[in-house]
Amino acid sequence: MKFEFLLCSLLIVSRSASVVAAPQATANPQFLSFEQAQPALLATAAKLPAELKSAGPLTREQWAKWVHQKNAEIRARLDRGEEDTLANLLRFGVTFTKEYRIDDQYLVKYGQSTLVNAFAENRANDLIRAMASGNANEGIRHMRAFLERKGYTFNTPEGRKAVRKYLLANLARTRDEMVRYISQTREDTRFHLFEDRGISLDTNLWPDFLIDQHLAGMVAKGLLRPGSVHRVAIVGPGLDFANKQMGSDFYPRQSTQPFAVVDSLVRLGLCDPASVEVYTLDISPEVNSHLERARRNAAAGRAYVVQLAWNTTARLAPTYRESFIEYWRKLGSSIGNPVPPLPVPPAAAADAETRAVKIRPEVVRRITPVDVNVVLQHLAPAPQKGFDLIIGTNVFIYFSDFEQALARLNMALMLNPGGFILSNDKLQGSAADGLSDSLQTVQMVARNPDRTEYMFTYVRQK
Repeated sequence: MKFEFLLCSLLIVSRSASVVAAPQATANPQFLSFEQAQPALLATAAKLPAELKSAGPLTREQWAKWVHQKNAEIRARLDRGEEDTLANLLRFGVTFTKEYRIDDQYLVKYGQSTLVNAFAENRANDLIRAMASGNANEGIRHMRAFLERKGYTFNTPEGRKAVRKYLLANLARTRDEMVRYISQTREDTRFHLFEDRGISLDTNLWPDFLIDQHLAGMVAKGLLRPGSVHRVAIVGPGLDFANKQMGSDFYPRQSTQPFAVVDSLVRLGLCDPASVEVYTLDISPEVNSHLERARRNAAAGRAYVVQLAWNTTARLAPTYRESFIEYWRKLGSSIGNPVPPLPVPPAAAADAETRAVKIRPEVVRRITPVDVNVVLQHLAPAPQKGFDLIIGTNVFIYFSDFEQALARLNMALMLNPGGFILSNDKLQGSAADGLSDSLQTVQMVARNPDRTEYMFTYVRQK
């Protein structure tokens, strides 16, 4: 799951100025009512879940029961997402081992290659030792706590043996899922490819770059005007320390997307950093508590530091690489100051580049986390207090066509007239939800084979 935003003439916030009051939390989330859901029920009637296809007409009571059950099911998928992050840590981590990483080509051979099996077993043993030690980094401590909640222990040889078995079984599951997804990757399924997968918090900087380019395009087309963005919602901002591309476990857990969004909005002149309100909408207690701690720290005058690492060996088209590097070098400059980054461990030094930015406390205070399942819930804004932008990247791919149609409805209910939804997934739905297609951005990321990224815009009709 990931995003970014912007302003220019209003970008200087005096560090000596008094702190502007942070945005206040909005009303409690509301579930989509039976009446509100009608456009999605009609538009995707052939794709409704079996529980909603009854012999007779669907009733309000059946709808309410299904909504609450589905909400619990979606939230339960976070546990599987943590298992995916744990697999990424085992495959790519560089702080706990000197063993070879298990890239995608190696992963598909796990269980069939003695060489890859040895990599995996050595990595698992090294990770267990790190988890059992008293000086593990934040990400590894978090994963130890995750396993202990599942009932595993590191205090006995038998306990550590059980952990090792679990880690390798989880790796095998990841292998099987990747093989299945590769075989299913078609244009008609790419935008809901992970609907049967755990919901992961992992993220990286690529979606932030895409959003930045897309927002610039919206400005060029006259869709967004200077100073026109006052309230922004970011769906699934992410919380990363071990992403899917490289061993980035050398930095603490962090959420970069909300700050990349504000930075882009400020740089493009679309918002005032002293008054913009940014709400993160997420079902993860980990994400929400992390951002709430950042807010409390900012209220005490402490900045938020983001480590901006990226994989320099990623297969990228030359034009894309050049534009991304230009974006990466200025990322955060509108809302913070560069600081020395954490050193890259030797095992990752050949394919990782990083820099760090200290985000000013007054900017961090503009972020408000809210627990919302946007597939089934929305915030009921006060009059004239809807969102001008709602942004969701690498989020809706986890949901079916019907669930995406519901998400469109919920987001439409939170948008101001003329407001925009930005997503790198094409969302299923219909004009009956009050949304119309708008600008689309296409980025050629790599060639041979081609890899293309999209950003779609939906505008709420006035």
